[in-house]
Amino acid sequence: MIRDQEMMTAFLDTVTSFVREDLIPSEEEVSDTDAIPEHIVRKMRDIGLFGLTVPEEFGGLGLTMEEESLVMIELCKASPVFRSLIGTTVGIGSQGILMDGTDEQKADWLPRLATGEVIASFALTEPGSGSDAASIRTSAVRDGDDYVINGTKRFITNAPHAGVFTLMARTNPEDKGAGGISAFIVDAKTPGISLGKKDKKMGQRGAHTCDVIFEDCRVPASNIIGLKEGRGFKTAMKVLDKGRIHIGAVCVGVAERMLEDALNYAIERKQFGQRIADFQLVQAMLADSKAEIYAAKCMILDAARRRDNGEEISTEAACCKMFASEMCGRVADRAVQIFGGAGYMSEYGIERLYRDVRLFRIYEGTTQIQQIVIARNMVRAATA
Repeated sequence: MIRDQEMMTAFLDTVTSFVREDLIPSEEEVSDTDAIPEHIVRKMRDIGLFGLTVPEEFGGLGLTMEEESLVMIELCKASPVFRSLIGTTVGIGSQGILMDGTDEQKADWLPRLATGEVIASFALTEPGSGSDAASIRTSAVRDGDDYVINGTKRFITNAPHAGVFTLMARTNPEDKGAGGISAFIVDAKTPGISLGKKDKKMGQRGAHTCDVIFEDCRVPASNIIGLKEGRGFKTAMKVLDKGRIHIGAVCVGVAERMLEDALNYAIERKQFGQRIADFQLVQAMLADSKAEIYAAKCMILDAARRRDNGEEISTEAACCKMFASEMCGRVADRAVQIFGGAGYMSEYGIERLYRDVRLFRIYEGTTQIQQIVIARNMVRAATA
């Protein structure tokens, strides 16, 4: 669903210019310093990138899922590190508030998220709870008008920069499954919150994750999303369904960038007196990559349009995340192969992207979790 094609085209042109003129030239600096320059963060705010999915009534752009996907494809032709800075605010950090929050909660937080004044993080994963998200142990015990929260969250994206956490915690210790989990809006300045050291990761330097520790952290009961206990896991799953289409679009954007770099190198590089782009085995890698990117893009836009039409897209979202992330890994591997020895050297940049994209097959639901979701949904539909 594209609401105004002319305005959308103009916005995509702005993003494309930003990628070419600001982001790509800064990639090496960001990798070397492990930090995104402040002037780039300011420009992200000015363009409106933090408010892509916040409704216009709260100061955002209110993009549809199709529009959001197209923007992500363009933005991620630069290093995915830049997208990561806005990703938790645009996606999993804010969408729980938008989908299930009260009018007061939305009015309080969404305008600040839209401008980038506040960065949101999504605190679900724990040291002993990754793919098995329903087994979280962080506790939230009612005490008068507050809940007292204790526990540790792990690998929390943008936690060092967060102004607010969408936190999943267990409010009913008797219910060991998903029904005992509630979602909270937690101001990052709340006493009792501390951060672990920044994680050293395989890739995506400049995008920061760390542990978030809650020790007797008192959060008002009015901060439960929707003011209802026991709905947190459902909120998280709704948020993740949308996020899986988003990540699929991210994968397409990075894959298009890697293929473009590999193609240009193959045209310039000569061996045996001719361009390596003229060798059929190199052409096969280029062609396979092009076809897989096209297939992934078609899947994502189809799923996005279905979501915009109000259809249930749990299976389609999982298909997008699974196929696009695996596709991106294959394109990255082929790109390094086309570059040959140069692809193993940091100065060409392709090895950095190769490391960056490996995460896509893991976070927001591993490939194996997507397979389980898809198959279970198929069986459920067939036996209904």
